[in-house]
Amino acid sequence: MTLRRLVIILALVGAIAAAAWWFTRPPVITVRLVEVGRGAVEATLSNTRAGEIEACQRTRLSTIVGGRIDYLGVAEGDRVEAGQVLLRLWNEDQEARIVVSRAQLETARRRAEEVCTMAANTQREAERQRELQRRNFVSASRAEQAETEARSRQAACATAQADTRTATAQIEAAATDLGRTVLIAPFAGTVAKITGELGEYSTPSPPGVPTPPAIDLIDDSCLYVKAPMDEIDAPKIQPGQPARVALDALPERRFEARVKRVAPYIKSVERQARTVDVDVEFVDQTEARGLLVGYSADVEIILATRADTLRIPTATLLAGNRVLLFRESDRTLEERQVATGIANWEYTEITGGLSAGERIVASLEREGVKAGARVEPETGSR
Repeated sequence: MTLRRLVIILALVGAIAAAAWWFTRPPVITVRLVEVGRGAVEATLSNTRAGEIEACQRTRLSTIVGGRIDYLGVAEGDRVEAGQVLLRLWNEDQEARIVVSRAQLETARRRAEEVCTMAANTQREAERQRELQRRNFVSASRAEQAETEARSRQAACATAQADTRTATAQIEAAATDLGRTVLIAPFAGTVAKITGELGEYSTPSPPGVPTPPAIDLIDDSCLYVKAPMDEIDAPKIQPGQPARVALDALPERRFEARVKRVAPYIKSVERQARTVDVDVEFVDQTEARGLLVGYSADVEIILATRADTLRIPTATLLAGNRVLLFRESDRTLEERQVATGIANWEYTEITGGLSAGERIVASLEREGVKAGARVEPETGSR
């Protein structure tokens, strides 16, 4: 075999080997990278189901007795002041009884004044008779008769005074009955709903039977959010912890809040869905003014904060606290174990295993993305 033929054979073998490598080499995968950097990380808890804005004061008013609506002084949406009369049932019969009772009281007072005046006179007369009896000007029996008369008059005075108190009590009782037909605003607020119209019959709600209230009154100057949290998270939540409130109706806004109350019991809504209700109050009530009671709301309770720490997007973490590190030298991926601190759905704190400036894979869902893969950073990757 000549040298020339040997060179040709070796060249052919090399070409075949190169072609085999070219066609069997692993494909280059385009990946999206993010740079490990510094920033704030918060440990947070979120509600399991949508919360709801509620008023600090809300009352569903109904009259104690039933009757025809004779006066309706408000409409839905009206602002009312504390003590304002909202609704009154027909009560002319009770007002008439009060008039009669007041007349009886006046009569009882005049009678008591007359009887008690006579009792005072007989008492003075009895004293004079005792003095005359000591001087032997009148007999002992005459003095005893005067004392008996004085005691009788005093008893009549006491009876007349008791009649006066009875008449006063009757007026108070009649006024109480009259109050059963009137609805008065217990606080300033907004009328949310009215059930019934002028002239219609209003029926109070009997025990155990749900009946719509005559007037639903809301104090919208003080609002809070009631949100259900998973029972597993309940031990971590304490009153006073900072929070944020987001509303579906106002997606661009976030409201600063704090935990006001954690319910002392677990509520089971559905099978294996057990939650604890947490009340979150707005830090600035003026900022929340204008929000509607009943708005759905999401709450983030902040358990801990790291203001300036090494962090990565939480979505870049694999199971077991692993990440795929991009190696600039050979354009391949390396699996790296990391130590983590606090985390939320957006960012995770890194306490070991990575350094600022290194780049890791964010597009873990793409096919073929694994340790050892040859990759090419996606345009615009950091």
